[in-house]
Amino acid sequence: MTVQTDPTLRLLEDLVSIDSVNPSLVPGARGEAEIARRVASECAASGLVVHVTEVTPGRPNVVGVLEGRSPGPTLMLSGHLDTVGVAGMAAPFDPVQKDGRLYGRGSHDMKGGIAAMLGAARVLAEGGGLTSGTLIVAAVVDEEHASLGAEALVRTYRADAAVVTEPTDLDVGIAHKGFEWLEIEVRGRRAHGSRPEDGRDAILRMGRVLGRLESLNRRLQARPVHPLLGTPSLHASTITADGELSSYPAHCLLQMERRTLPGEPRGTGLQEVEAILDRLRNDDWEFDGRARLLSGREPYEIERTHPLPIALGRAATSVGFHARRVGLTYWSDAAVLGAAGIPTVLFGPGGAGLHSQEEYVRMKDVCACRETLVALAREFTRGH
Repeated sequence: MTVQTDPTLRLLEDLVSIDSVNPSLVPGARGEAEIARRVASECAASGLVVHVTEVTPGRPNVVGVLEGRSPGPTLMLSGHLDTVGVAGMAAPFDPVQKDGRLYGRGSHDMKGGIAAMLGAARVLAEGGGLTSGTLIVAAVVDEEHASLGAEALVRTYRADAAVVTEPTDLDVGIAHKGFEWLEIEVRGRRAHGSRPEDGRDAILRMGRVLGRLESLNRRLQARPVHPLLGTPSLHASTITADGELSSYPAHCLLQMERRTLPGEPRGTGLQEVEAILDRLRNDDWEFDGRARLLSGREPYEIERTHPLPIALGRAATSVGFHARRVGLTYWSDAAVLGAAGIPTVLFGPGGAGLHSQEEYVRMKDVCACRETLVALAREFTRGH
């Protein structure tokens, strides 16, 4: 198939051509309003009942609903409309087709998945609809920042199962890590650089924290390996301080990330950092440091023997390929849906360049994803 002949690929090209950079990441960015209108028009043209709900001013979720002819289970297909920024990209919203790939910002993350799920809904609607059950397709805002769209979605809509069409190289994602973003502040005492008896160097004191964090990271990565996700980890992300060359710095601020695994307690990263600061205060009564949680998201895992990933695997086989059950390195809205009691997996097309200056999705994968979702929906909504 080519962009010219396949309606799902034409839709993908339209979606990539629309600037939907998240304004919470890039101040002044255009956000999701325009792409939401395009998705809503696609849902309406496919015969779905369309609901557009503003999550925050100018940033709407779009939900399309296809009802079957008789009652049955509800399957949700979900993806996010927003993208990260485009710094360094020459023509981010000018989709280019080359060697079976479609290039442009958001092509892989995750407008390819959005196009596939909307294409699946169109195939089902134009093929006579569903014999039973309900299909929900949900295009949500703000996944790249705070997942406001997914949080709003699960307050209104319920489903018996969901597929988040993030890029998975056509494998079935059944687990991913969570994260905590932490801020550590260390205070010193400002003084002239020639008067060491008066000064307390906040940067050097932060160095003690960094050394302990490095040791903690080594211990984390020496733990038994999760079969799908590996080990937990941490890294220092940014560090800033006040002052000038001739002064002792009075303040140093470190921001860091702790990646978490299923089964780790909520807030585990903050507890680890606070324990480090307590030990440093015990070693030096003048040490002044504190930590706080900036943001965090829970990890996610569904049993590999759950009927949903098994059914999705069967659907992939019916289309002509084998879909492995895998863990994924990134966080996703699957955790939000899962926490709301909706069994969820991830499944989407392959490509490369997530959040980078050259991003593409494989067009044949978009079509294979669509056909697999069609097969899954037909099976799942019939029930048992």
